[in-house]
Amino acid sequence: MTSPSPVSALSPLTRKPLYERLVEHLRAYVVEAGLSAGDRLPSERELAERLGVSRASVRQAIVALEVQGILEVKHGGGTFLRTTRVDSLPMAQLADLKRRLPDILDAREAIEVKLAELAAERRTESDLAAIDAALESMRQEIERGATGEQGDHDFHQSVVRAARSELLAQMYALILQDITLSSHETVDQIGTPTTLLAQNRRIGDAISAGDGPAAAAAMREHLETTARLKLLAWSPLSD
Repeated sequence: MTSPSPVSALSPLTRKPLYERLVEHLRAYVVEAGLSAGDRLPSERELAERLGVSRASVRQAIVALEVQGILEVKHGGGTFLRTTRVDSLPMAQLADLKRRLPDILDAREAIEVKLAELAAERRTESDLAAIDAALESMRQEIERGATGEQGDHDFHQSVVRAARSELLAQMYALILQDITLSSHETVDQIGTPTTLLAQNRRIGDAISAGDGPAAAAAMREHLETTARLKLLAWSPLSD
């Protein structure tokens, strides 16, 4: 058995970039300060002074939290907490998701547009009932102040089942984890949840009417909306 290479054994130790460590500090601050959704954070200048870092580093950390839907920056108004959910992806995983997201979006369009078209042609009354139930669940979630993420997930799953294509369903299942992960991280940034609900309803209406081309077009429009994400424009920096 060969010995480990001394070069690799003595390679420089890796450490987290400064902005990533600042992200962890800001998450801890949200918890320790007991902030609620809608609360305003201290200014960049104040955060930089209290943390002993540059404003540029603080700004990069805020951007990283903004693309995850945790913070919202209002120009001229300050930085606000959008959600108390701070257990989001580690920065390394978020950067990896950003790298893979274009491929995920391409795969979704290739698979889900066809699934919607087939669902319109093959759906049964029980399929339509499941689609309606998912849309109603999404509406109720949004009414309670949530994003409607679970209802949206159930809706897309009901479309997959209605298409009755075993192979396409298997292909969809292969990317489901990526779909769920990207949706969980970015659902707040697509626009208002009611916009997504309205788009899903148009897909459901076309499927109910048995109009395959309209269902495909509505699904494509929906996916184009979900592709307009801040995560795609985010550029993580190293020290």
